[in-house]
Amino acid sequence: MRVTLIFMCGIVGYVGEEPALPFMMDGLKRLEYRGYDSAGIAVVENGAIEIVKKAGKLEVLEKALVGHESTGTCGIGHTRWATHGGPNDANAHPHTDCSGRIAIIHNGIIENFLELRDRLREDGHELRSETDTEAIAHLIESEMVGNLTAAVRKALAQVTGAFSIAVVSADEPGLVVAAKRTSPLIVGVGAGGTMLASDPTALLPITREMVHILDDQVVEIRADGYRITTLEGADAEGQAITVEGDLVAVEKGGYDDFMLKEIYEQPAAVRDTLRGRTHDGGRIVMDELRLNERDVRNIDKVFVVACGTAFHAGLVAKYAIEHWTRLPVEIEIASEFRYRDPILDRDTLVVAVSQSGETIDTLEAVRHAREQHAKILTVSNTVGSSIPRESDGVLYMRAGPEIGVAATKTFTTQITALEILALWLAQVRGSLYAKECAEIVEEMHRLPELIRRALECRPAVKRIADDIASCRDVLFIGRHVGYPSALEGALKLKEISYLHAEGYAAGELKHGPIALIEEGVPVIAIANRCHVYEKVISNIQEVKARGANVIAVVTEGDTEAARHADSVIEVPETENELLAPIVTAVPLQLLAYEVAKVRGNDVDQPRNLAKSVTVE
Repeated sequence: MRVTLIFMCGIVGYVGEEPALPFMMDGLKRLEYRGYDSAGIAVVENGAIEIVKKAGKLEVLEKALVGHESTGTCGIGHTRWATHGGPNDANAHPHTDCSGRIAIIHNGIIENFLELRDRLREDGHELRSETDTEAIAHLIESEMVGNLTAAVRKALAQVTGAFSIAVVSADEPGLVVAAKRTSPLIVGVGAGGTMLASDPTALLPITREMVHILDDQVVEIRADGYRITTLEGADAEGQAITVEGDLVAVEKGGYDDFMLKEIYEQPAAVRDTLRGRTHDGGRIVMDELRLNERDVRNIDKVFVVACGTAFHAGLVAKYAIEHWTRLPVEIEIASEFRYRDPILDRDTLVVAVSQSGETIDTLEAVRHAREQHAKILTVSNTVGSSIPRESDGVLYMRAGPEIGVAATKTFTTQITALEILALWLAQVRGSLYAKECAEIVEEMHRLPELIRRALECRPAVKRIADDIASCRDVLFIGRHVGYPSALEGALKLKEISYLHAEGYAAGELKHGPIALIEEGVPVIAIANRCHVYEKVISNIQEVKARGANVIAVVTEGDTEAARHADSVIEVPETENELLAPIVTAVPLQLLAYEVAKVRGNDVDQPRNLAKSVTVE
C-alpha cells in the first residue's frame, strides 16, 4: 500500500476591479507559514494567462516580480509544501494544460494521479511536472466542451483524493472556479472584489464576513460575488462565519519572530480560553457541546485522539479526566487509532484535539469513531473547520492565529480547554462537589498571571541555551504531568533547533535510556513541587552521578532541587499540580527558541515542517 504525507499549502484567488497581483501577494504573505517550498501566481490578462513561479520562499517570487507590470484583475496564487515531486520551479504551482490557457492551483493529494497521468499521456497530453496537480489541469482541458465550471465538474468526477483547487481560463477572464473535498477553502466579498483562500487570514484585508465552502462543493467567484453549487450542479450554500480580532494578530507586533510573539501572547490566550466558561459560583457552562447530560452520565470510557503537540496536551487531559471524573481514559495517536480497531460504542466519548481542525489523521479517527456510534467532542482553535463540523460538540481554544509552525500558545490553550472539559464532565457526573470545581476554576483564572511571571525566566534560559546549543543530544525527564511536559519540551527543541532530543518518563531511565548519559549530556528535569517530587529528585541524582549537566525546572524558592542541579529555571507554583504543565511549558518553549536562535535557524519556518497535515 502506498502512503503519502502532505502538509497544508496556501492558496488564494481574486476577481475584482483592481489589479489582482497586489491582493494575491498580500494573501500569500499571510499564508506562507502553510508551505514555503515554492510559490507562484497566474494572472489572466490580454486574452492569455501569465504565470510566474519560483522554488524557495515567497521572497524569491517577489524578487522575480520586481518591475513586473500587471493590470489583470483575475488571478490565483499558491505557496507550496512539496509532496509529489521535489521543490523546484517545474513543480511549483500554478500548473497549466497543454495549451497554457487553463491554470490550476491545488492543496491536497490526488490518490489516483498515476492512473490519470498514464491515461492522459496515452491520449496525447504532455505533462511537464512530477506533481499530481498537473493531471487535473489536463483533465479539465480534455473535458472543455462547454464552459470552465462544467469542465471542472467533469474532471473532478474522475478524481479520487483530497483537494481544494482554484482554476482560471484565458477564455473566461472574469472568473475563478474553485472546489473542495477535505482540504479547506473559504470565500469572502469586499469592496471592489471577491477573494478565496485556504485560510481566513488571507481574506482579512478585504472582509471579515466569510463563507466556508463545504465538501464536494464548487464555487464560482466573480467581481460582483460568488455562486456555490454541488459537484452535480445543484445550488448549494456554504457555512457563513465572522472573523473577530484585528490585523495586528497576524503580524509580528514588534517581536523578532512570530514564535516569540506567540509565546508572549499566552497569558491573553489562556485568559480568552477561560472567558465565559463559568457562571456565578463557578459552575461550568458548555453551550457549544450540544450533548445532553444524560448521555454524559452514561459515558463509561474516554479516548483522547491527537497528533504531535496536541497529543501531549491530550496526555495531560488523561491525567485530569481520570483524576476528576474516575473514568478510564486512553490517549491515542490519531494516525494509529482506527488501524488498531479500538473498542467503541454509544457510551464511549472520543475527544479529538486539533489546533487547525483540519488534521487529516484526527479527522479520519473522528469519522471512524462516528461509524462506531461513539460520542465525539472536539477541542480546536479554528471556527467552522472540518473536525468540529463532524463532531457532536466543540470547545474552541480562542488562542487566535498561530503563525509559527511550532505550537506554543495553542499547546497551553489546548490543555486549558481540555481541563475545563474534564471539570465539566466531573460536574455533570457528580464526581466532584460544586465547591471543588469552583476552587479549581478559580485557580485556573490565576494562570494568565502565573504565565506572565514564568516569562520572566527568559534571561536564565538564554544563558542555558548558550551552553547546550552545540550539544549532540538533550534528554528531558519528568513524572506524572511532568512526563508530557518533558515530551513537549523535547519536541519543541527537535522542531526548531534540529538537536536530537528525547523526552522520557523519569522512572524509565533505569530501563534503558540511562545508557545515553555521559559526561556533559544535558538533562532537563521537570522538578516542580508535586506528589512525586521526591522521586524526581532521585532521578536527578541518578543522572548527575553519571556526569549529566542537569537543568532543573523548579518551583520558585525551591532550594532542594537546586542542590542537585547545575542550573535551575524557576516558575511560579500552581496550587493544583494538574495545572502545572501550562506554566512549565513556558521555559521549555523559550529554551527551544533561544537554542534555535543561537544556531541561526529560522524559528517560524523550520525545515521539513509546516503548520497542518491535511492528507494521510
